[in-house]
Amino acid sequence: MSAFISEKWPFDDTEKKHISITRAASLKSEISDYQENKKSINTGFDLQAAVSQNKERLLTLLKATEDDWQNWKWQLAHRIKDTETLAALLGLNEQQCAEINKVGVRYRWSISPYFASLIIPNEPNDPVMRQAVPTIDELDESGYDDPMAEEYTSPAPCITRRYPDRLIINVTNLCAMYCRHCQRRRNIGDVDRHQSHQNLVSALDYIRHNPEIRDVLITGGDALLLSDETIDWLLTELDNIKHVEIKRLGTRAMVTLPQRITPNLCAILKKHPPVFINTQFNHPHTITPESKLACDMLVDAGVILGNQAVLLKGINNNPDVMKKLNQELLKIRVRPYYIFHAKSVKGTRHFITSVDEGLEIMKKLRGYTSGLAVPTYVINAPKGYGKIPIMPEYILHNDGDTLLVRNWEGRELSIPIYPYKPQGEKN
Repeated sequence: MSAFISEKWPFDDTEKKHISITRAASLKSEISDYQENKKSINTGFDLQAAVSQNKERLLTLLKATEDDWQNWKWQLAHRIKDTETLAALLGLNEQQCAEINKVGVRYRWSISPYFASLIIPNEPNDPVMRQAVPTIDELDESGYDDPMAEEYTSPAPCITRRYPDRLIINVTNLCAMYCRHCQRRRNIGDVDRHQSHQNLVSALDYIRHNPEIRDVLITGGDALLLSDETIDWLLTELDNIKHVEIKRLGTRAMVTLPQRITPNLCAILKKHPPVFINTQFNHPHTITPESKLACDMLVDAGVILGNQAVLLKGINNNPDVMKKLNQELLKIRVRPYYIFHAKSVKGTRHFITSVDEGLEIMKKLRGYTSGLAVPTYVINAPKGYGKIPIMPEYILHNDGDTLLVRNWEGRELSIPIYPYKPQGEKN
């Protein structure tokens, strides 16, 4: 490769060919380890035999039919909330059940039958299980109930406002599966409840009276667990506010309850462009034929899909796993958008990685895969001060005329940038 950056320039055709072949061989070797490692990183498509067995076992345990399974309301009504059913599915022992019950006194848990079917039995480090099933580690009291200080950034009912031109409407505490790393576990409580109509009207009034708000995120809980009628009403009200340009929905339905994505829901979303949906796939195991179908339906309805993964210890804090996840997401037309550094939420400390691990993942993404598969790695500032992008150091020096940079391979390069300067302006 030394010839590639040699001072001898230009090269003749024979030398160009040699340099090209040498460069291609070097690039091939850069990714050879991933090409081998990714063979052992399964997606939900690869695990269909085990998932189908789990599904049949659950249908028997829950005395259900295939029609029940495909009904999102049945899935929601039959979330697994007891260790007896979980033990029968996963082969848990008495101590594991006792620990889950102990954690359940402090923190609510429930798992949709669909998401439970993705857990591979007798795999204690199964990445789906770690996201869904409580562990005794959650009783560590380190951290904060509300690290984002959302209670101090709520100028109106249901509203969280941390930025000048956008805000959140928190519409429900309901989820198909309560993530063990949830940032809003303080809001889960013991009872499912949507925000009252009066509170939603107050939130909409706040938006109407603040014309700088152009982007509204509807989230919770899971925004798509509202009824079709309520979703249609909310989006219509936002459409009627002239200064609102973008509607976003926060949901894990495609991951935890893909049956929720129905033709009627898609018809509603299609009426209200532009609609953006950000979801949270954290591991390739959760990319399944069902989740792909749900994403296909949403894309066909004109919805733009993005993914906000959370960096989680023991689940995806591995460059190869994260790369495979992002590449598989693009195949189902979901754009990797963010990797969130896990927040210091009470009871979730065991999921928090070092920032260095996140930076190493970013180093192994940028240049090693297409830019479409490279999300932004962010840390949420405490007390509601917003997202801070974290990235490897690429600019080493900038004197205004020349940049000294480090590229994705670690090469240091000097790049003239030729900034325009009007005549007479001094350096």
